[in-house]
Amino acid sequence: MTTLFHDLTPRLDPLRHKGTGPLRTQRPAYIQLRAPCNQACPAGEDIQGWLALAQAGEFENAWRKLVEANPMPAVHGRVCYHPCETSCNRNELDSAVSIHAVERMLGDMAVAQGWTIAVARDTGKRVLVIGSGPAGLAAAWHLRRLGHAVEIQEAASAPGGMMHFGIPAYRLPRAVLQQEIDRIVALGVTLTLNCPVTDLAAARAAGKFDAVFLAIGTQIGRRIEIPGRDAGHMLTAVGMLHDAAAGTPVKLGRRVAVYGAGNTAMDAARTARRLGAEEAVIVFISDRAHMEAHAFEAQEAQDEGVTVKWLSSIHAVDAGQLELEIMALDAAGKPQPTGQFETLQADSVVLALGQQADTHFLRTLAGIVIQPDGSVAVDARLMTGAAGVFAGGDLVPGARTVTSATGHGRQAAAMIDAWLGASAQPVAPAPAVVTFAMLNLPIYADAARAAQTELAASVRVAGFDEVTAGLDAASARREAQRCLSCGNCFECDNCYAACPEDAIQKLGPGMGYRVLLNACTGCTVCVDQCPCHAMEMVAEPVNLTEVTA
Repeated sequence: MTTLFHDLTPRLDPLRHKGTGPLRTQRPAYIQLRAPCNQACPAGEDIQGWLALAQAGEFENAWRKLVEANPMPAVHGRVCYHPCETSCNRNELDSAVSIHAVERMLGDMAVAQGWTIAVARDTGKRVLVIGSGPAGLAAAWHLRRLGHAVEIQEAASAPGGMMHFGIPAYRLPRAVLQQEIDRIVALGVTLTLNCPVTDLAAARAAGKFDAVFLAIGTQIGRRIEIPGRDAGHMLTAVGMLHDAAAGTPVKLGRRVAVYGAGNTAMDAARTARRLGAEEAVIVFISDRAHMEAHAFEAQEAQDEGVTVKWLSSIHAVDAGQLELEIMALDAAGKPQPTGQFETLQADSVVLALGQQADTHFLRTLAGIVIQPDGSVAVDARLMTGAAGVFAGGDLVPGARTVTSATGHGRQAAAMIDAWLGASAQPVAPAPAVVTFAMLNLPIYADAARAAQTELAASVRVAGFDEVTAGLDAASARREAQRCLSCGNCFECDNCYAACPEDAIQKLGPGMGYRVLLNACTGCTVCVDQCPCHAMEMVAEPVNLTEVTA
Protein backbone atom coordinates (compact mmCIF):
# COMPACT_ATOMS: atom_id res chain seq x y z
CA MET A 1 0.00 0.00 0.00
CA THR A 2 1.41 3.38 -1.02
CA THR A 3 1.60 6.00 1.72
CA LEU A 4 0.79 9.53 0.64
CA PHE A 5 2.98 12.22 2.15
CA HIS A 6 1.89 15.83 2.41
CA ASP A 7 4.25 18.80 2.40
CA LEU A 8 2.49 21.01 4.91
CA THR A 9 5.24 23.62 5.18
CA PRO A 10 3.51 27.01 4.95
CA ARG A 11 4.67 29.26 2.14
CA LEU A 12 4.66 32.67 3.73
CA ASP A 13 4.53 35.86 1.72
CA PRO A 14 5.15 38.87 3.97
CA LEU A 15 3.79 41.20 1.30
CA ARG A 16 0.39 39.57 0.86
CA HIS A 17 -1.11 41.55 3.78
CA LYS A 18 0.10 45.13 3.58
CA GLY A 19 -1.00 46.02 7.05
CA THR A 20 2.27 47.32 8.48
CA GLY A 21 4.00 50.62 7.92
CA PRO A 22 3.59 54.15 9.28
CA LEU A 23 -0.17 53.52 9.48
CA ARG A 24 -1.57 50.07 10.09
CA THR A 25 -4.40 49.27 7.65
CA GLN A 26 -5.21 45.72 8.84
CA ARG A 27 -5.18 43.91 12.15
CA PRO A 28 -5.67 40.31 13.30
CA ALA A 29 -9.05 39.18 14.61
CA TYR A 30 -10.16 35.96 16.24
CA ILE A 31 -13.07 34.34 14.43
CA GLN A 32 -15.29 31.28 14.77
CA LEU A 33 -16.00 29.32 11.61
CA ARG A 34 -17.96 26.14 11.03
CA ALA A 35 -16.28 22.76 11.08
CA PRO A 36 -17.22 20.47 8.16
CA CYS A 37 -18.36 17.74 10.56
CA ASN A 38 -20.92 20.10 12.11
CA GLN A 39 -22.07 21.16 8.67
CA ALA A 40 -22.61 17.55 7.59
CA CYS A 41 -24.50 16.28 10.67
CA PRO A 42 -28.20 15.72 9.83
CA ALA A 43 -29.07 15.78 13.55
CA GLY A 44 -27.56 19.24 13.99
CA GLU A 45 -24.96 18.25 16.58
CA ASP A 46 -22.13 20.56 17.59
CA ILE A 47 -19.67 17.72 17.02
CA GLN A 48 -16.59 19.86 17.38
CA GLY A 49 -17.94 21.24 20.64
CA TRP A 50 -18.51 17.90 22.33
CA LEU A 51 -15.30 16.42 20.91
CA ALA A 52 -13.37 19.26 22.57
CA LEU A 53 -14.91 18.35 25.93
CA ALA A 54 -14.29 14.63 25.38
CA GLN A 55 -10.63 15.18 24.56
CA ALA A 56 -10.29 17.04 27.87
CA GLY A 57 -11.77 14.03 29.68
CA GLU A 58 -14.97 15.95 30.51
CA PHE A 59 -17.19 13.09 29.38
CA GLU A 60 -20.38 14.08 31.17
CA ASN A 61 -20.19 17.64 29.86
CA ALA A 62 -19.47 16.24 26.40
CA TRP A 63 -22.61 14.09 26.64
CA ARG A 64 -24.67 17.06 27.80
CA LYS A 65 -23.44 19.10 24.87
CA LEU A 66 -24.26 16.23 22.50
CA VAL A 67 -27.82 15.65 23.74
CA GLU A 68 -28.68 19.29 23.23
CA ALA A 69 -29.28 18.08 19.68
CA ASN A 70 -29.48 14.28 19.77
CA PRO A 71 -31.02 12.35 22.69
CA MET A 72 -29.78 8.91 21.56
CA PRO A 73 -25.97 8.91 21.19
CA ALA A 74 -25.60 5.22 22.06
CA VAL A 75 -27.96 4.40 19.19
CA HIS A 76 -26.44 6.80 16.69
CA GLY A 77 -22.91 5.73 17.55
CA ARG A 78 -23.94 2.31 16.25
CA VAL A 79 -26.29 2.92 13.32
CA CYS A 80 -25.53 6.37 11.88
CA TYR A 81 -23.70 6.31 8.55
CA HIS A 82 -21.65 9.24 9.91
CA PRO A 83 -21.49 11.73 7.01
CA CYS A 84 -19.54 13.86 9.50
CA GLU A 85 -16.59 11.51 9.05
CA THR A 86 -16.82 11.67 5.27
CA SER A 87 -16.52 15.46 5.58
CA CYS A 88 -13.78 15.43 8.23
CA ASN A 89 -10.72 17.45 7.15
CA ARG A 90 -8.45 14.90 8.78
CA ASN A 91 -9.16 12.61 5.81
CA GLU A 92 -6.58 14.71 3.95
CA LEU A 93 -3.89 13.80 6.49
CA ASP A 94 -4.50 10.16 7.38
CA SER A 95 -8.08 9.21 8.24
CA ALA A 96 -11.17 10.84 9.69
CA VAL A 97 -11.74 11.13 13.40
CA SER A 98 -13.91 8.16 14.45
CA ILE A 99 -16.69 10.46 15.61
CA HIS A 100 -19.29 7.72 15.82
CA ALA A 101 -17.10 5.62 18.12
CA VAL A 102 -16.61 8.50 20.57
CA GLU A 103 -20.34 9.26 20.42
CA ARG A 104 -21.15 5.63 21.17
CA MET A 105 -18.81 5.59 24.18
CA LEU A 106 -20.46 8.72 25.58
CA GLY A 107 -23.92 7.21 25.08
CA ASP A 108 -22.96 3.95 26.76
CA MET A 109 -21.29 5.80 29.64
CA ALA A 110 -24.39 7.95 30.15
CA VAL A 111 -26.53 4.84 30.49
CA ALA A 112 -24.08 3.24 32.92
CA GLN A 113 -23.80 6.41 35.01
CA GLY A 114 -27.49 7.30 34.89
CA TRP A 115 -26.95 10.81 33.50
CA THR A 116 -30.08 12.80 32.73
CA ILE A 117 -31.14 16.41 32.16
CA ALA A 118 -33.53 18.92 33.67
CA VAL A 119 -36.70 20.15 31.97
CA ALA A 120 -38.17 23.63 31.86
CA ARG A 121 -41.20 24.74 33.86
CA ASP A 122 -44.47 23.30 32.54
CA THR A 123 -46.03 25.51 29.87
CA GLY A 124 -49.53 24.05 30.10
CA LYS A 125 -49.39 23.05 26.42
CA ARG A 126 -49.95 19.47 25.26
CA VAL A 127 -48.42 17.84 22.18
CA LEU A 128 -49.36 14.50 20.62
CA VAL A 129 -46.55 12.60 18.89
CA ILE A 130 -47.70 9.76 16.65
CA GLY A 131 -44.96 7.18 16.25
CA SER A 132 -42.02 6.29 18.48
CA GLY A 133 -39.29 6.04 15.86
CA PRO A 134 -36.26 8.36 15.85
CA ALA A 135 -38.20 11.45 14.73
CA GLY A 136 -40.96 10.95 17.30
CA LEU A 137 -38.58 10.21 20.17
CA ALA A 138 -36.35 13.18 19.34
CA ALA A 139 -39.34 15.52 19.11
CA ALA A 140 -40.66 14.24 22.44
CA TRP A 141 -37.25 14.78 24.11
CA HIS A 142 -36.91 18.37 22.92
CA LEU A 143 -40.55 19.31 23.51
CA ARG A 144 -40.40 17.96 27.06
CA ARG A 145 -37.14 19.84 27.70
CA LEU A 146 -39.01 22.99 26.71
CA GLY A 147 -41.68 22.28 29.32
CA HIS A 148 -44.51 20.93 27.17
CA ALA A 149 -46.54 17.87 28.12
CA VAL A 150 -45.91 15.16 25.52
CA GLU A 151 -47.69 11.90 24.77
CA ILE A 152 -46.38 9.41 22.21
CA GLN A 153 -48.98 7.05 20.75
CA GLU A 154 -47.40 4.00 19.11
CA ALA A 155 -49.28 1.37 17.13
CA ALA A 156 -46.74 -1.39 17.76
CA SER A 157 -46.18 -3.46 20.88
CA ALA A 158 -42.68 -2.06 21.39
CA PRO A 159 -41.24 1.44 20.94
CA GLY A 160 -38.48 2.44 18.54
CA GLY A 161 -40.13 2.15 15.16
CA MET A 162 -37.75 0.86 12.49
CA MET A 163 -34.89 1.08 14.99
CA HIS A 164 -36.57 -1.84 16.76
CA PHE A 165 -38.29 -3.64 13.91
CA GLY A 166 -36.02 -2.78 10.98
CA ILE A 167 -32.42 -2.57 12.17
CA PRO A 168 -31.14 -6.04 13.15
CA ALA A 169 -29.96 -6.61 16.72
CA TYR A 170 -26.43 -7.42 15.54
CA ARG A 171 -26.15 -3.71 14.65
CA LEU A 172 -28.32 -2.28 17.41
CA PRO A 173 -28.83 -4.41 20.53
CA ARG A 174 -32.38 -4.01 21.79
CA ALA A 175 -31.23 -3.33 25.36
CA VAL A 176 -29.22 -0.31 24.17
CA LEU A 177 -32.22 1.08 22.29
CA GLN A 178 -34.57 0.53 25.22
CA GLN A 179 -32.24 2.20 27.70
CA GLU A 180 -32.13 5.39 25.65
CA ILE A 181 -35.91 5.32 25.20
CA ASP A 182 -36.30 4.87 28.97
CA ARG A 183 -34.30 8.07 29.55
CA ILE A 184 -36.66 10.00 27.25
CA VAL A 185 -39.71 8.61 29.01
CA ALA A 186 -38.15 9.43 32.40
CA LEU A 187 -38.35 13.14 31.53
CA GLY A 188 -42.11 12.82 31.94
CA VAL A 189 -43.06 11.76 28.42
CA THR A 190 -46.13 9.51 28.27
CA LEU A 191 -45.62 6.50 25.98
CA THR A 192 -48.71 4.52 25.01
CA LEU A 193 -48.11 1.28 23.07
CA ASN A 194 -50.59 -0.78 21.02
CA CYS A 195 -52.40 2.47 20.25
CA PRO A 196 -52.95 2.89 16.51
CA VAL A 197 -54.45 6.24 15.54
CA THR A 198 -57.28 5.80 13.07
CA ASP A 199 -58.89 9.24 13.34
CA LEU A 200 -56.38 12.04 13.91
CA ALA A 201 -58.93 14.79 14.52
CA ALA A 202 -60.73 12.64 17.10
CA ALA A 203 -57.48 11.66 18.85
CA ARG A 204 -56.40 15.30 19.03
CA ALA A 205 -59.72 16.42 20.43
CA ALA A 206 -59.97 13.57 22.94
CA GLY A 207 -56.56 14.36 24.41
CA LYS A 208 -57.00 18.13 24.19
CA PHE A 209 -53.70 18.38 22.34
CA ASP A 210 -52.57 21.80 21.18
CA ALA A 211 -50.32 20.41 18.44
CA VAL A 212 -49.53 17.12 16.73
CA PHE A 213 -46.30 15.73 15.30
CA LEU A 214 -46.64 12.93 12.75
CA ALA A 215 -43.67 10.56 12.86
CA ILE A 216 -45.14 7.29 11.64
CA GLY A 217 -42.24 6.33 9.39
CA THR A 218 -42.46 3.94 6.45
CA GLN A 219 -43.52 0.48 7.55
CA ILE A 220 -44.84 -1.02 4.31
CA GLY A 221 -42.47 -2.68 1.88
CA ARG A 222 -42.92 -1.91 -1.80
CA ARG A 223 -43.85 -4.74 -4.12
CA ILE A 224 -43.59 -5.15 -7.88
CA GLU A 225 -45.42 -7.38 -10.29
CA ILE A 226 -43.33 -10.42 -11.25
CA PRO A 227 -44.88 -13.12 -13.44
CA GLY A 228 -45.61 -16.23 -11.43
CA ARG A 229 -45.02 -14.37 -8.17
CA ASP A 230 -47.50 -16.50 -6.23
CA ALA A 231 -45.78 -19.66 -7.37
CA GLY A 232 -42.83 -18.96 -5.09
CA HIS A 233 -42.46 -17.83 -1.51
CA MET A 234 -42.12 -14.02 -1.70
CA LEU A 235 -42.02 -11.49 1.11
CA THR A 236 -40.82 -7.95 1.72
CA ALA A 237 -37.58 -7.15 3.50
CA VAL A 238 -39.45 -4.85 5.88
CA GLY A 239 -41.87 -7.62 6.81
CA MET A 240 -39.11 -10.20 7.19
CA LEU A 241 -36.98 -7.95 9.41
CA HIS A 242 -40.04 -7.03 11.48
CA ASP A 243 -40.92 -10.66 12.08
CA ALA A 244 -37.33 -11.55 12.94
CA ALA A 245 -37.15 -8.69 15.46
CA ALA A 246 -40.51 -9.66 16.96
CA GLY A 247 -39.47 -13.28 17.37
CA THR A 248 -42.01 -14.53 14.83
CA PRO A 249 -40.73 -17.60 12.95
CA VAL A 250 -39.67 -16.75 9.40
CA LYS A 251 -39.66 -19.62 6.91
CA LEU A 252 -37.10 -18.92 4.24
CA GLY A 253 -35.70 -22.26 3.16
CA ARG A 254 -32.14 -23.16 2.36
CA ARG A 255 -31.62 -20.70 -0.52
CA VAL A 256 -32.75 -17.07 -0.31
CA ALA A 257 -32.64 -14.39 -3.02
CA VAL A 258 -32.87 -10.74 -1.99
CA TYR A 259 -33.99 -8.36 -4.75
CA GLY A 260 -32.40 -4.92 -4.34
CA ALA A 261 -29.04 -3.54 -3.20
CA GLY A 262 -29.74 -0.91 -0.59
CA ASN A 263 -28.80 -1.08 3.08
CA THR A 264 -32.09 -2.84 3.86
CA ALA A 265 -31.21 -5.51 1.30
CA MET A 266 -27.89 -6.09 3.05
CA ASP A 267 -29.63 -6.35 6.41
CA ALA A 268 -32.16 -8.80 4.95
CA ALA A 269 -29.47 -11.03 3.43
CA ARG A 270 -27.38 -11.03 6.61
CA THR A 271 -30.46 -11.78 8.70
CA ALA A 272 -31.39 -14.65 6.38
CA ARG A 273 -27.99 -16.21 7.04
CA ARG A 274 -28.59 -15.92 10.77
CA LEU A 275 -32.02 -17.50 10.40
CA GLY A 276 -30.46 -20.60 8.87
CA ALA A 277 -30.26 -19.95 5.13
CA GLU A 278 -27.23 -21.70 3.68
CA GLU A 279 -27.17 -19.41 0.66
CA ALA A 280 -28.17 -15.75 0.51
CA VAL A 281 -27.86 -14.08 -2.90
CA ILE A 282 -28.54 -10.42 -3.61
CA VAL A 283 -29.93 -9.78 -7.09
CA PHE A 284 -29.32 -6.24 -8.33
CA ILE A 285 -30.31 -4.68 -11.61
CA SER A 286 -27.17 -2.53 -11.92
CA ASP A 287 -23.47 -2.78 -11.03
CA ARG A 288 -21.55 -2.18 -7.81
CA ALA A 289 -20.81 1.45 -8.64
CA HIS A 290 -24.57 2.15 -8.66
CA MET A 291 -25.35 0.16 -5.51
CA GLU A 292 -27.38 2.16 -2.98
CA ALA A 293 -25.92 0.40 0.05
CA HIS A 294 -22.87 1.84 1.75
CA ALA A 295 -19.68 0.07 0.76
CA PHE A 296 -18.92 -1.12 4.28
CA GLU A 297 -22.40 -2.65 4.59
CA ALA A 298 -21.90 -4.59 1.37
CA GLN A 299 -18.45 -5.74 2.46
CA GLU A 300 -19.73 -6.96 5.83
CA ALA A 301 -22.47 -8.92 4.05
CA GLN A 302 -19.99 -10.52 1.68
CA ASP A 303 -17.69 -11.35 4.58
CA GLU A 304 -20.59 -13.33 6.01
CA GLY A 305 -21.04 -15.38 2.85
CA VAL A 306 -23.64 -13.27 1.04
CA THR A 307 -23.08 -13.25 -2.73
CA VAL A 308 -24.27 -10.73 -5.32
CA LYS A 309 -25.62 -11.20 -8.84
CA TRP A 310 -24.82 -7.88 -10.49
CA LEU A 311 -26.66 -6.62 -13.59
CA SER A 312 -29.54 -9.05 -13.14
CA SER A 313 -33.29 -8.54 -13.09
CA ILE A 314 -35.88 -11.06 -11.87
CA HIS A 315 -38.03 -11.83 -14.88
CA ALA A 316 -40.17 -14.61 -13.48
CA VAL A 317 -40.55 -16.95 -10.49
CA ASP A 318 -41.50 -20.59 -10.88
CA ALA A 319 -41.59 -23.00 -7.93
CA GLY A 320 -38.17 -22.48 -6.39
CA GLN A 321 -36.47 -21.21 -9.50
CA LEU A 322 -35.90 -17.62 -10.64
CA GLU A 323 -35.53 -16.59 -14.25
CA LEU A 324 -33.03 -13.72 -14.36
CA GLU A 325 -32.53 -11.43 -17.32
CA ILE A 326 -28.96 -10.25 -17.77
CA MET A 327 -28.70 -6.46 -17.99
CA ALA A 328 -26.08 -4.19 -19.56
CA LEU A 329 -25.30 -0.56 -18.88
CA ASP A 330 -25.89 1.93 -21.68
CA ALA A 331 -23.76 5.00 -22.37
CA ALA A 332 -25.61 6.90 -19.64
CA GLY A 333 -24.95 4.17 -17.08
CA LYS A 334 -28.56 2.96 -17.05
CA PRO A 335 -29.24 -0.81 -17.04
CA GLN A 336 -30.89 -2.11 -20.20
CA PRO A 337 -32.26 -5.61 -20.94
CA THR A 338 -30.15 -7.83 -23.18
CA GLY A 339 -32.64 -10.59 -23.94
CA GLN A 340 -30.30 -13.13 -22.35
CA PHE A 341 -31.53 -15.19 -19.42
CA GLU A 342 -30.20 -17.50 -16.72
CA THR A 343 -31.75 -19.34 -13.79
CA LEU A 344 -31.14 -19.13 -10.05
CA GLN A 345 -32.40 -21.62 -7.50
CA ALA A 346 -34.18 -19.96 -4.57
CA ASP A 347 -36.65 -21.23 -1.99
CA SER A 348 -37.79 -17.70 -1.17
CA VAL A 349 -37.48 -14.18 -2.57
CA VAL A 350 -37.18 -11.12 -0.35
CA LEU A 351 -38.14 -7.82 -1.99
CA ALA A 352 -35.97 -4.95 -0.76
CA LEU A 353 -37.22 -2.29 -3.15
CA GLY A 354 -38.08 0.54 -0.78
CA GLN A 355 -40.77 1.39 1.73
CA GLN A 356 -43.80 3.61 2.04
CA ALA A 357 -45.95 5.01 4.83
CA ASP A 358 -49.45 3.91 5.76
CA THR A 359 -51.22 7.27 5.52
CA HIS A 360 -54.83 6.13 5.21
CA PHE A 361 -55.83 7.76 8.53
CA LEU A 362 -54.61 11.15 7.26
CA ARG A 363 -56.51 11.29 4.00
CA THR A 364 -59.75 12.55 5.56
CA LEU A 365 -58.10 15.40 7.48
CA ALA A 366 -58.62 18.76 5.80
CA GLY A 367 -55.39 20.39 4.71
CA ILE A 368 -53.25 17.25 4.60
CA VAL A 369 -51.72 16.71 1.15
CA ILE A 370 -50.42 13.23 0.31
CA GLN A 371 -47.92 13.48 -2.53
CA PRO A 372 -47.58 10.93 -5.38
CA ASP A 373 -44.63 9.23 -3.66
CA GLY A 374 -46.70 8.74 -0.49
CA SER A 375 -44.97 11.46 1.52
CA VAL A 376 -46.81 14.29 3.27
CA ALA A 377 -46.37 17.86 2.04
CA VAL A 378 -44.99 20.28 4.65
CA ASP A 379 -43.83 23.88 4.64
CA ALA A 380 -40.52 25.28 5.87
CA ARG A 381 -41.76 24.88 9.46
CA LEU A 382 -42.49 21.17 8.86
CA MET A 383 -46.18 21.99 9.29
CA THR A 384 -48.75 20.37 7.04
CA GLY A 385 -51.72 22.17 5.57
CA ALA A 386 -53.66 21.39 8.75
CA ALA A 387 -53.05 24.00 11.43
CA GLY A 388 -50.90 22.70 14.27
CA VAL A 389 -50.19 19.36 12.60
CA PHE A 390 -46.49 18.89 11.86
CA ALA A 391 -44.70 15.98 10.19
CA GLY A 392 -41.15 14.70 9.87
CA GLY A 393 -38.87 11.71 9.50
CA ASP A 394 -39.51 9.27 6.67
CA LEU A 395 -43.02 10.69 6.25
CA VAL A 396 -41.67 13.80 4.49
CA PRO A 397 -39.34 14.11 1.48
CA GLY A 398 -35.63 13.81 2.19
CA ALA A 399 -32.97 11.34 3.24
CA ARG A 400 -34.46 8.38 5.06
CA THR A 401 -31.99 7.64 7.81
CA VAL A 402 -32.17 7.47 11.59
CA THR A 403 -30.02 10.59 11.92
CA SER A 404 -32.03 12.63 9.42
CA ALA A 405 -35.23 11.65 11.22
CA THR A 406 -33.68 12.68 14.54
CA GLY A 407 -32.82 16.04 13.04
CA HIS A 408 -36.41 16.43 11.87
CA GLY A 409 -37.64 15.71 15.39
CA ARG A 410 -35.41 18.44 16.78
CA GLN A 411 -36.46 20.95 14.12
CA ALA A 412 -40.14 20.12 14.55
CA ALA A 413 -39.91 20.59 18.32
CA ALA A 414 -38.51 24.10 17.82
CA MET A 415 -41.20 24.93 15.27
CA ILE A 416 -43.99 23.54 17.44
CA ASP A 417 -42.65 25.49 20.41
CA ALA A 418 -42.73 28.70 18.36
CA TRP A 419 -46.21 27.91 17.01
CA LEU A 420 -47.48 27.38 20.57
CA GLY A 421 -46.49 30.92 21.43
CA ALA A 422 -42.84 30.87 22.43
CA SER A 423 -40.75 33.80 21.28
CA ALA A 424 -39.01 32.86 18.06
CA GLN A 425 -35.25 32.80 18.57
CA PRO A 426 -33.31 34.75 15.95
CA VAL A 427 -31.21 32.49 13.77
CA ALA A 428 -27.73 33.82 13.18
CA PRO A 429 -26.33 33.33 9.68
CA ALA A 430 -24.18 30.22 9.46
CA PRO A 431 -20.45 30.99 9.36
CA ALA A 432 -18.28 29.77 6.51
CA VAL A 433 -17.20 26.13 6.53
CA VAL A 434 -13.48 25.51 6.96
CA THR A 435 -11.80 23.50 4.21
CA PHE A 436 -8.53 21.62 4.56
CA ALA A 437 -6.80 24.24 2.41
CA MET A 438 -7.64 26.87 5.04
CA LEU A 439 -5.73 25.02 7.76
CA ASN A 440 -2.06 25.60 8.56
CA LEU A 441 -0.53 22.34 9.74
CA PRO A 442 3.27 22.42 9.49
CA ILE A 443 3.35 20.44 12.71
CA TYR A 444 0.75 17.86 13.65
CA ALA A 445 0.81 14.58 15.52
CA ASP A 446 0.68 11.33 13.57
CA ALA A 447 -2.18 9.45 15.18
CA ALA A 448 -3.74 6.30 13.79
CA ARG A 449 -7.52 6.04 13.93
CA ALA A 450 -8.77 3.90 16.80
CA ALA A 451 -9.86 0.47 15.63
CA GLN A 452 -13.08 -1.15 16.80
CA THR A 453 -12.86 -4.92 17.06
CA GLU A 454 -15.40 -7.13 15.29
CA LEU A 455 -16.61 -10.67 15.70
CA ALA A 456 -15.23 -13.15 13.18
CA ALA A 457 -17.59 -13.73 10.26
CA SER A 458 -18.01 -17.39 11.19
CA VAL A 459 -19.17 -16.37 14.66
CA ARG A 460 -21.47 -13.58 13.49
CA VAL A 461 -23.82 -15.74 11.44
CA ALA A 462 -24.48 -18.05 14.38
CA GLY A 463 -26.74 -15.48 16.05
CA PHE A 464 -27.62 -11.84 16.56
CA ASP A 465 -24.83 -10.82 18.95
CA GLU A 466 -23.49 -7.32 18.33
CA VAL A 467 -20.81 -7.46 15.63
CA THR A 468 -18.79 -4.34 16.42
CA ALA A 469 -17.36 -3.52 19.86
CA GLY A 470 -17.02 0.00 21.24
CA LEU A 471 -14.03 1.96 22.52
CA ASP A 472 -13.11 2.25 26.18
CA ALA A 473 -12.92 5.72 27.74
CA ALA A 474 -9.15 6.09 27.31
CA SER A 475 -9.26 5.11 23.63
CA ALA A 476 -12.23 7.38 22.99
CA ARG A 477 -10.41 10.30 24.58
CA ARG A 478 -7.33 9.68 22.43
CA GLU A 479 -9.56 9.49 19.37
CA ALA A 480 -11.22 12.80 20.26
CA GLN A 481 -7.76 14.36 20.54
CA ARG A 482 -7.22 13.66 16.83
CA CYS A 483 -9.70 16.47 16.07
CA LEU A 484 -8.06 19.41 14.26
CA SER A 485 -10.50 21.96 15.74
CA CYS A 486 -11.20 23.37 12.29
CA GLY A 487 -12.15 27.05 12.42
CA ASN A 488 -12.18 27.42 16.20
CA CYS A 489 -9.44 28.37 18.65
CA PHE A 490 -8.28 25.59 20.96
CA GLU A 491 -5.69 27.72 22.76
CA CYS A 492 -2.55 26.12 21.31
CA ASP A 493 -0.53 29.31 22.10
CA ASN A 494 0.95 29.50 18.57
CA CYS A 495 -0.21 33.09 18.13
CA TYR A 496 1.01 34.02 21.61
CA ALA A 497 4.45 32.53 21.01
CA ALA A 498 4.84 33.92 17.48
CA CYS A 499 4.04 37.59 18.06
CA PRO A 500 7.28 39.65 17.98
CA GLU A 501 5.59 42.61 19.70
CA ASP A 502 3.99 40.75 22.64
CA ALA A 503 0.64 41.97 21.35
CA ILE A 504 -1.20 38.73 22.18
CA GLN A 505 -2.46 38.48 25.75
CA LYS A 506 -3.58 35.17 27.28
CA LEU A 507 -6.83 35.47 29.22
CA GLY A 508 -6.72 32.11 30.97
CA PRO A 509 -7.88 28.55 30.27
CA GLY A 510 -11.05 28.49 28.21
CA MET A 511 -11.08 32.28 27.78
CA GLY A 512 -8.93 32.65 24.69
CA TYR A 513 -6.70 35.60 23.88
CA ARG A 514 -6.83 39.35 23.39
CA VAL A 515 -5.05 41.29 20.66
CA LEU A 516 -3.49 44.45 22.12
CA LEU A 517 -3.79 46.73 19.15
CA ASN A 518 -1.73 49.50 20.72
CA ALA A 519 1.23 47.10 20.38
CA CYS A 520 0.22 45.25 17.21
CA THR A 521 1.94 46.27 13.97
CA GLY A 522 -0.31 44.22 11.68
CA CYS A 523 2.56 41.96 10.59
CA THR A 524 0.29 38.85 10.15
CA VAL A 525 2.69 36.47 11.95
CA CYS A 526 0.03 35.36 14.43
CA VAL A 527 -2.46 34.62 11.64
CA ASP A 528 0.16 32.71 9.67
CA GLN A 529 0.91 30.54 12.71
CA CYS A 530 -2.71 29.68 13.58
CA PRO A 531 -3.18 25.99 12.70
CA CYS A 532 -6.97 25.90 12.62
CA HIS A 533 -7.89 29.18 10.85
CA ALA A 534 -9.29 30.79 13.99
CA MET A 535 -7.71 34.14 13.04
CA GLU A 536 -7.92 36.37 9.99
CA MET A 537 -6.61 39.79 9.01
CA VAL A 538 -9.42 42.32 8.79
CA ALA A 539 -9.62 45.96 7.82
CA GLU A 540 -8.52 48.35 10.53
CA PRO A 541 -11.57 49.45 12.56
CA VAL A 542 -12.11 52.97 13.78
CA ASN A 543 -11.50 53.82 17.47
CA LEU A 544 -10.95 50.22 18.56
CA THR A 545 -8.05 49.29 20.80
CA GLU A 546 -8.52 45.57 21.42
CA VAL A 547 -10.37 42.45 20.35
CA THR A 548 -10.90 39.18 22.23
CA ALA A 549 -11.01 35.59 20.98
